[in-house]
Parts: sequence; C-alpha cells; structure tokens
Amino acid sequence: MKSVDVRTRTAADVRAVDPHDFFDRELPDAFAAGLALAAPGARELAPPPLAIEIDGRRWTLSFDGNRFAVTPDRGAAATFIRLDADALADIVNDLITPMTLFTGGELDMPVGRLEDVLDWWVVLRSVLDHRPVHTRGAVAFHDEAGTPLDLDRVFGPDDDPGTLAHFLAEAGYLHIAGVFDASEMAAVSAEMDAVAGTYTRDDGRSWWAHTSDGTDRLVRMQYFHEASPRIAALLADDRLQRWAHLTGDGHRLGKPGANSNLAEALIKPIGIVDGISDVPWHKDCSLGSHSYRCCSLTVGISVTGAGTDSGQLRVVAGSHRALVQPAFVRRGLDLPVVDVPTSAGDITIHLSCTLHMSQPPVTRERRVVYTDFSLDDAGADPGEARIARVREQAYKTVSQQAAPS
Repeated sequence: MKSVDVRTRTAADVRAVDPHDFFDRELPDAFAAGLALAAPGARELAPPPLAIEIDGRRWTLSFDGNRFAVTPDRGAAATFIRLDADALADIVNDLITPMTLFTGGELDMPVGRLEDVLDWWVVLRSVLDHRPVHTRGAVAFHDEAGTPLDLDRVFGPDDDPGTLAHFLAEAGYLHIAGVFDASEMAAVSAEMDAVAGTYTRDDGRSWWAHTSDGTDRLVRMQYFHEASPRIAALLADDRLQRWAHLTGDGHRLGKPGANSNLAEALIKPIGIVDGISDVPWHKDCSLGSHSYRCCSLTVGISVTGAGTDSGQLRVVAGSHRALVQPAFVRRGLDLPVVDVPTSAGDITIHLSCTLHMSQPPVTRERRVVYTDFSLDDAGADPGEARIARVREQAYKTVSQQAAPS
C-alpha cells in the first residue's frame, strides 16, 4: 500500500521563536541552505519584496533570481504586513498560515497583495521544511505499470484496493460509485429535512446563508450523526469504514484534533449572496498544521449527486504533492483541474492537502454529508484548537453579514 502520511512534526516540535534572531540569523541561514530547493520554483513565482514589521522593527525579504536576502528595513517592498511575535512563531512552527490571519480578519497588510504574501509563505515553508517549491512539470500521474492515469476514472466498491490506494496517492482524490443505494440517500435527505428545525442561528453547530430571494437558509448541520440514526449507522457500516484502511496509515473515523463532530450535513442552495456555502479553492490544511496532520481523508457521501450545474466537487490533481499556495489556484499553475460529478450513493475521498472547491449550483440544490478519517494520533495536533476558532470566527463574521435585517 502507498502511504499518504506526510507528517514531519508533533506537538513536541513547537518551539519559541525570537523575531530578531529569526530574521537576523535563522532565516538567512535557512535561505542559504535551502537555495537549491526554493530557488527554481521562486524563479517561476517571481515574488516581489515583502516587508514584515514586528513591534516596530522591519525586515524585507527579497529574491533576485539567484539568491534570497533579508535586509533590516522596509526598503522598496511592494507588499508590507505587520505581525506580532506570537503570529510569527505560529507561522514558523506551521501552526497557522497567512490564510489563517486573512480568514480571521487579522491580516494587517497596509500595502500589497495577498497572493504575494502566499508566494513568500511557499518559499518559507520550502526552506524551513526542506521541501521543493513546485515547478512546472514536476508532478506527473502514472499507474503502477507506469501508464498515464485517467484522471476522470470512476471506481467501483469492488475494484482492487491497491489500485485505488495508488490512484489516491498519485492524484489526491477518488470517486467511488454506488457505495450506497439511492433509497438510502433518499432516507438521509428526509432526515435532513426532519431535523433542520432543531438548528438555529448562533447555536454553535450550524451555518447559515442568505439567498438572492431574501431567504435565510440553513446550509450546514454539524454533529449530524447525533440527529440522524441513518448516518450514525452508515458511519459504522463496513461499506464506509473499509476506506479508512485504504493506505495502511492507520486512519480512523473522526476529524483531526479528536473533534467529536463526526458528520456534517451540507445543503447547497441556489443563489447564495451572503454566507459560507460554496467554499472557493482551498486545501483543508490551508489554515495551518499541514506538517502535524496531513494527510487525513475527507469523505463526501453524495446524498443527491451533483454535476456542473448542481454544485459538484472540483479538485486540482496532484496538488497534495506540490508545495503551492494553500488557497486559491494561482495563475499559471500547471496542475490539471478535474470535475468530479457524482450520483446519489457515490462517495468522494480527497486528501486534506488537495486543492478543491465546490461549484455554486445553478439549476438544483446539492446535498452531501462529509466525514473524515484522520491519522491515528491526530489528537496531538497543537494547532487544531486555533484553526477551529478561526473557522468559527470567519463563519460568524460572514454569517452576521448574511443575517436578514
């Protein structure tokens, strides 16, 4: 079996970071030692100088195509951000990313573009984690015999597990058709309707959105397994549980961080104008902790099925194997974008560091239930609590905008 466990840190690796020592000594040394890993990809990214200010002192990161430099001033930086010492330590320790600060409304960037900040984050992760920055053509897709993969392939529940595991490790996702019956999915959908009235805004276990016709819609029911006997039974069913053993890495049911929110039921309405429903391109580790928790498996149970006009999943094949921006698809990225249309009863599986999104539905709503298989000791992830707080804060901010007046 092909492993997808790429963790390199545990909670014991979290360390104190002194900003002056980091910028004056540690980072220049890391730039010099990691030049061969970071420079080829940085030449493609061509990041403009980035100035970082912490407690009134500024440093500028720059790249001239051949070497990286850290200078103790703002200089002529096109992008300028302010951090506090704790945020710098969290970024260095891979507990958060710039997307954490941006999503939580905490990114202080008086000048510049988020894309440039993310490019420099990629470079930093390269020299701190000893990973190459992605370059065009670096990721290819082959089966066990060396034949190019059909990235649109749909598997069946009885297909060879080794073939599925290899495809997952190469492409970062799977589409498995007919895992459950359409009648079972109709029953799950009915339970979604039956328990929807038990969820309210600000209950701490649901997300809401506002549609163009003025309706306030429930779009996510957390802890759905506690309200749905059918989903609780399906989570324990071998038809689902068997996929936890696909890679042999010791995945088990549950979200990273020993979170008891085992299942979330999503309704994707047409015409969302405010609120979080159809999430744009992101990795599930985009808010941090990649090196502590990846790769967990995110499993989508297609309650209604989905296509191009009804909220289907889309993925960037191979993005889990590439050190790229943790959110959005950067201009010029050479990795293929793949549509994953499903029927009721299909499941999808994507790795936590595969870029993915769901298309906004335009002709009919989509219903899906998501669960996770996490690596065996994911509860040791030291960043999960903060990530959960940032997600909740981002939801509350957008939810308040979506609330009807």
